[in-house]
Amino acid sequence: MEFKTMSEMFLNTTSEYSSKSLYYYKKDGDWIGIKGSDVKNTVQNIASGLRSIDVGLGDNVAILSTNSPRWAMSDFGIICNGSATVTVYPTLLPAQIEYILNNSDSKVVFIENQDQLNKINEIKDNLTTLKHIVVMDDSLSESTDDSSNFLDFLDKGLKYEQNNNFSLAEISKEIKEDDLLTIIYTSGTTGNPKGVMLTHKNLISNVVATINMADLQSLDNHTFLSFLPLSHVLERMGGHFTSFALGATVYYAESIETVADNLGEAHPSIVVSVPRLFEKMYNKINDGLKTAPSIRRKIFKWAFSVGKQTAHIRDKSSLTGFAKIKFNLANKLVFSKVKGRLGGNIRFFVSGGAPLSKEVAEFFSYLNITILEGYGLTETSPVLTSNTEKHLRFGTVGKPLFNVDIKIADDGEILAKGSNIMKGYYKNDEATKESIDSDGWFYTGDIGEFDEDGFLKITDRKKSLIVTSGGKNIAPAPLENALITSVYIEQVVAIGDKRNFISALITPNFEALEGYLKSKGHGSLSPSEMASHQDTLDLYNSEVEERMVDFAQYEKIKKFTVCDRLFELERNELTPSLKIRRKAVNENFKDVIDLMYDSE
Repeated sequence: MEFKTMSEMFLNTTSEYSSKSLYYYKKDGDWIGIKGSDVKNTVQNIASGLRSIDVGLGDNVAILSTNSPRWAMSDFGIICNGSATVTVYPTLLPAQIEYILNNSDSKVVFIENQDQLNKINEIKDNLTTLKHIVVMDDSLSESTDDSSNFLDFLDKGLKYEQNNNFSLAEISKEIKEDDLLTIIYTSGTTGNPKGVMLTHKNLISNVVATINMADLQSLDNHTFLSFLPLSHVLERMGGHFTSFALGATVYYAESIETVADNLGEAHPSIVVSVPRLFEKMYNKINDGLKTAPSIRRKIFKWAFSVGKQTAHIRDKSSLTGFAKIKFNLANKLVFSKVKGRLGGNIRFFVSGGAPLSKEVAEFFSYLNITILEGYGLTETSPVLTSNTEKHLRFGTVGKPLFNVDIKIADDGEILAKGSNIMKGYYKNDEATKESIDSDGWFYTGDIGEFDEDGFLKITDRKKSLIVTSGGKNIAPAPLENALITSVYIEQVVAIGDKRNFISALITPNFEALEGYLKSKGHGSLSPSEMASHQDTLDLYNSEVEERMVDFAQYEKIKKFTVCDRLFELERNELTPSLKIRRKAVNENFKDVIDLMYDSE
């Protein structure tokens, strides 16, 4: 792959795959494809539309929308215009959107629909640099001097092209690899988010390294299913830029709720996701087995044991003799049926954004389903390390990419260096200097270690380490990951900093818990009643005890509280990417936490 900028990559792909449908979206129950030639024309219209309102090289343009082909094409239109895309989570509140648009100096914002337009209108008078709004779903029936519906904006661009001989190929020549490609605002746990500046070189280096690492060029006709937010760097790099570089087909899920159905319709070969999806799948399979007929449970158990025996053999076609016969039968009876529910064409899943439980990863491996866990941050474009199909070790995040250097500092912090490391934080030199030293090493804030074979293991966030009153350093992530494998547990936060023992806040999987309580003869109960019921407490005590067996005595969770609600984005307990904000949870549940320790 020979390209130095994302605009070069875009032109190469749309030229090579002009007649192939690169994007699919669902409308009125049918999947509609968009060919490479149509993608190129739309992107050129978007870029020229921006030029028509005097937005060009070096300017910043925001996108506020859920995933769709128009999100993807708007992104490429901005990038191919020589501008930088500012990604904004559609779940953010007006005040948060106001901060990002102003801090980023965004001149234009592409928004999804009327709901997002209402947010913009609420803060419009406070937006100091915004000059134009483009509504992507054509819900804005009339365009004005400072707003357009999507189709009108394309027409505006087309007229500009005709009058100015505008072409992407010519503009592409002006774009350099060190030019800013995007600003992505991190969902910090305190204060305002920081704008991570990533260049063309940053992201191109990561795309190329990822393709080489995963040997993605070995097969043609890859199909991706996109449902993680494109506002997040993981989906943007993996499911958007990487897929496009390969000339792959991308299906855009209707919503997070329809992912299961869309898997069966799109038949993807690669799916980028986060651990929670696999945890839910794991719990659903195990929960289903509990009520399955005895013969089905026995068949599954036998097939699972066969999968466990052969899991270390990556190429199953190399099996011979009785081992081959057993595997083929297990595949026919169990493995193929599980894969069938995932579309039947999965080559592998990619997991990132948070730690994946070793137990969950091994479980799917025994069902002949590969999950490749990697590691990275927004500031690193994002991938630093990854497992591969040929080099896979559960409980680790794999080995460094070929163009990334990693070392472990004396205090255990992971440091990274390479062409994928960010340019810095937008308009925040102080924060940049704190994160990147004079030798170019980026301080990740994560604690980790290499094993004897060079696989990296993440133990926790540096700032998340719990130091008990007895001086014990405890990483909460392994405790939380152990508990999250329970079908009855949705979320966990371990507590114990400056305390004399470890406790936990546990939010239930209310659907599973309700089923359990009904099996005990209880009728319909409210979330509060379920959380406080003695049968619930007995159940969770058993679940916690079972999963704490392998931990040292001082690490074990001694007490817990079952919460009567999930942690919520609206209460600032979750980031836009749905990571738990520990500080906010500790503050919001302070009385509950204090009670666990007051009763000691």
